Amino acid sequence: MKKRILVAPLNWGLGHATRCIPIINALLAHGFEPVIASDGVALSLLQKEFPRLSSVELPSYNITYAKNGKFFKLKLLTDSPKLLKAIKSEKRAIKQIVEHNHISGIISDNRLGVYSKKVPSVFITHQLNVLSGNTTWLSTKIHEKFIKKFDACWIPDVEATINLSGKLGHPDTFEIPTTYIGPLSRFEKQHAKIANDIMVLLSGPEPQRTFLETKLLSELKNYSGKVVFVNGVMEKEQTIQIIGNITVYNFMTSSLLEKTINESAVIISRSGYTTVMDLAKLNKKAFFIPTPGQFEQEYLATRLTELNLVPSCSQQAFTLDKLNELDDFNGLKSFDYEPDFKKLFSLFERK
Repeated sequence: MKKRILVAPLNWGLGHATRCIPIINALLAHGFEPVIASDGVALSLLQKEFPRLSSVELPSYNITYAKNGKFFKLKLLTDSPKLLKAIKSEKRAIKQIVEHNHISGIISDNRLGVYSKKVPSVFITHQLNVLSGNTTWLSTKIHEKFIKKFDACWIPDVEATINLSGKLGHPDTFEIPTTYIGPLSRFEKQHAKIANDIMVLLSGPEPQRTFLETKLLSELKNYSGKVVFVNGVMEKEQTIQIIGNITVYNFMTSSLLEKTINESAVIISRSGYTTVMDLAKLNKKAFFIPTPGQFEQEYLATRLTELNLVPSCSQQAFTLDKLNELDDFNGLKSFDYEPDFKKLFSLFERK
């Protein structure tokens, strides 16, 4: 009988779910039976990608962003009792799921309560340093306390000096044994003919996703080239709208997304870490607009701009003219790094 491994990404935008796709595929290739566990759009994306796999719904963290980026940290603090309550109910749910679904191992992507003392449990994160401004030391310590409850911690990056996550995934000291498993992407580079001048990739919690959608649609309506716009809104059916020179999709499945990114000259998106890994794998030129007040995205955008790889600016400051800066930047490049899944999954071979 195949060993069943629970794969549970956090539902915060689509990034955690999409970077679990190569892990789920690797589990299938190595003779395991993945069981998907999440909530909201993350769960619905993985159900669309893997319709034959069984899935369970976990309690929602219900994380939303403040309307004003300046209040992002305050909003997270006021939400923290709700968050701790969600983690508690997640732990209760996991107890039941492990028992009733004959689970032999757990892979949690940033879900803090998804572990069990009964089976090997892995935590995936690129954030060993959790940036929160002047409280970074505290948010990092709290995160570390949660990670200690897991048997292993996997970081989707390389350990070398030239890496994608910078100080997020490379702290000076960290008490927990960690394994750098290499960047994770569901995509493959294709030598495709460029069909779109610009592709907009949106995702992330509301209301900031909608704010950026409105801003970009307004700016790009004056653009003469061909634009493909993906809203990152997971709905039952895919919808396609034509607005002048802009083709708007509510969402795309992985295969269409891979094809369209490969066929697009420039990508405009948030600077979430999964997006950075995907665009590096596909060697893309990009323009990043970090989510206001989200320290991690602001750090990644600034770092990649300083490394002369990707231009970026704040949501408020973006105008069509900013795209003229693209010529001065090199774009993202991939690392030739293949995760050793056989070795990583050997953890689940324990009796």
